[in-house]
Amino acid sequence: MHYRDFGTRGVQVSEIGHGLWGMGDWSGSEDQQSMQALQLSLDLGCNLYDTAWVYGEGHSEKLLGQLIRNNPSSEIIVATKVPPKNRIWPANSKDKLEDVFPTEHIIEYTKRSLDNLGIERIDIQQLHVWDDSWADNPAWIEAAQQLKEDGLIRLFGLSLNRWEPWNGLKAIRTGAVDSIQVIYNIFDQAPEDQLLPLCQELGVGVLARVPLDEGGLSGKLTKDTKFPEDDWRARYFGPENLGKTVERAEAIKKLLPEGMTLAELAMRFSISHPAVSTSIPGMRKPQHVKENIAVSDGKTLPAELIEKLRGHRWDRKVAPWSD
Repeated sequence: MHYRDFGTRGVQVSEIGHGLWGMGDWSGSEDQQSMQALQLSLDLGCNLYDTAWVYGEGHSEKLLGQLIRNNPSSEIIVATKVPPKNRIWPANSKDKLEDVFPTEHIIEYTKRSLDNLGIERIDIQQLHVWDDSWADNPAWIEAAQQLKEDGLIRLFGLSLNRWEPWNGLKAIRTGAVDSIQVIYNIFDQAPEDQLLPLCQELGVGVLARVPLDEGGLSGKLTKDTKFPEDDWRARYFGPENLGKTVERAEAIKKLLPEGMTLAELAMRFSISHPAVSTSIPGMRKPQHVKENIAVSDGKTLPAELIEKLRGHRWDRKVAPWSD
C-alpha cells in the first residue's frame, strides 16, 4: 500500500481507502462478511475508513468500531458524516443552513457517531450534504471550531452533492474546510476544472468517492442487469441510466491495456490526479478488497492513456434517480 499526504493537514492516508456505505443498508450486506472485508483491508495496509451515521443509522459506524477494538495497536483514520437534519439529499439552496445543519445538530450527531465508534475523537467529521449558499453563515464554522476545541474531531470537511463539484468552492475559500469528499471517476471528471486545483492550492485533503460509478465502471453490468427493488442501485441503474452507462463502459474497454480489467483501470484513474488523497471504493466482500487494494502498487497510468480517457468524460445533471 502507498500513502499520501492528506492535503497539508499533517495526516498520511492510504491511497486506497475503504468506503462502508454498502455495509450499512445495502441489500445483501452481511455483517460477518463485512467484518472480514474490513479486517483484510487493514491487514493489507488500508488506514482510512469512510462511513456515516446514516449508513444504517449508525450500523456501519458500529462495524468500524468493532474493527478498532479488534486492532487496538493499529492506526485507523476514521471519517464519518453528520446527516442533514431535514434528511434531504442532495442539499438545496432553497433550504436554510439552520434547518439542515444547526449547530446543536452537528454536535449531537458527532457525539452519536463517537458512541457508535467507541472512540474519543473523530479524525475527519464531514457534513453529509452541502450547498454553497450557506458558506457566508458563520454557524457551521463555529460548530466545527467548537468540536475541535472540545477535542471531539481533528479535521472538518464537506461531502459535495453528486455532479456538483463547483458547489463547495466558496466554502473552501473560507479556510474552514480541511477536507472535501467528491465523486471523481472516468465518467465524472468535472472536479478537475476548479475543485481539485483549489484543494491543491489551499492544502485541502480530497476523498474521491464512487470510483466505479456505483458499479457502472466495474465491467460487470449489461443492459439486462437488474437489482433487487430494495437495493439503491435499482433506481440508479433504471431505464434512464443503465443503457447509456453500459454503452459508455463498453467504449472505454477498447482502451484497456493487456491484462487490465475495466474496474482496475477505473480505480487507477481515480488516484491519478495529484490532488486526490485517497480513493474510497465500497468494499463489502474480501475479493473486492484484494482487487482494489492491489491497485496501490506505485504504477501510474501512462499520460497518453489518461489523455484518451479524457474523451470519455460524461457531464450529467442531477436527476430524481441519481440520489
